[in-house]
Amino acid sequence: MNAPDRLDMRTSTSDATADLLTRFRTVRQHTLALVAPFSPEDCQLQSMPDASPAKWHLAHTSWFFETMVLEAAEPNFAPFDAHFRVLFNSYYQGVGAAHARTERGLISRPTLAEVMNYRAQVDERMQRLLAHGSPAASVQQLVALGLQHEQQHQELLLTDMQHALSRHPQWPAGQPPTEALQQTALAWLPYEGGLVQQGWTAEHDGDFCFDHETPRHRVWLEPFDIGHRLVTQQEFWQFMASSGYQRPECWLSLGWEWLKQGAVKAPLYWRQVAGDGLALGDWRQFTLSGELPLDPHAPMRHLSYFEADAYARWAGARLPTEAEWEHAPARASCTKRTASAGNGPPRPSVPTRATNLGQGPWASTTASSCANGWCCAAAQWPHQKVMRGTATETFSRLRRSGSSRACAWRVTGAQRQPWHKAGA
Repeated sequence: MNAPDRLDMRTSTSDATADLLTRFRTVRQHTLALVAPFSPEDCQLQSMPDASPAKWHLAHTSWFFETMVLEAAEPNFAPFDAHFRVLFNSYYQGVGAAHARTERGLISRPTLAEVMNYRAQVDERMQRLLAHGSPAASVQQLVALGLQHEQQHQELLLTDMQHALSRHPQWPAGQPPTEALQQTALAWLPYEGGLVQQGWTAEHDGDFCFDHETPRHRVWLEPFDIGHRLVTQQEFWQFMASSGYQRPECWLSLGWEWLKQGAVKAPLYWRQVAGDGLALGDWRQFTLSGELPLDPHAPMRHLSYFEADAYARWAGARLPTEAEWEHAPARASCTKRTASAGNGPPRPSVPTRATNLGQGPWASTTASSCANGWCCAAAQWPHQKVMRGTATETFSRLRRSGSSRACAWRVTGAQRQPWHKAGA
């Protein structure tokens, strides 16, 4: 599917709205770039009740701007199609009725072409609104929220498409391959803990936050260390090779029940293609670039919480708390900057890369826009190692869990420590 030509409305703007207009164009065009490799048939697929078709994501993100912004601020407002108010609402109860999420894949009409026309018209109307005069502060805040919202749907669109294409027996490619980032040896960063501040501040986090990132409050932390990179696929494979999926002592009781009920034997998108599975080369993985061999240096992804926790237990570790993750170098890795870390050492600027989103640095980071990136992987308490990573599996959504733009995520990975002392 080819994206339409880029909108180029060269109109004068005030200094107050020029940056917002630029960000609007960038985010909206990036969504189109993400779906460009997919066919109209691809964009209609809904492979599970918790996923949504790419076509629905394209329409819903436009619905937000039309319903939340244009309806209130556009002179002589008229909807593109009055039926879209219900078809592409998600869970905004104050707006009105919404079509059932489980049946979004059954919305064959409007067609993808009509949805693209809808996007183009909303883009034109939004740019006209932002390009002439200075919209009220409340309107600008809604636009900023809408852009954060669309970046979240960019991540959802890709994870939903990956799951949909993975259901095809041939595991077709949906995007060109991306260059892998070579992992370095893990470095541990010590933090003294103590009484720390948690939550959004304009000084450190910019002028935008979600409502559950406030108020800023104090949290007590015990001393801990955190690593600077993610667990690799080879490191997680070591857990599998040691019969980690057959050892109940590694799993939470609910995790063991989940594993047995689903007959889970490997991470999502991994499958054994040769041998006895005890060699890394016996396994293949499905990505949006198609079927690929496991990459020993690539980050571990698509883990459920139960798998991440089991891996950490196997490694003599635990997963970090939200407060630890926020206090640690997550912010530096997400925003590519160096900053003080309270009582700890300076936060390093860890290389980040959005292998699926393909975006540059995020001045305004959300959990979803950072979810496919590479952030700090692991943490440890004294004498007890603590590990953390990212995961993007569709049925266990990433979510912000209450504080700062440092992104505290629910679904986690872990870092194997072959060198840690026995009994640590």
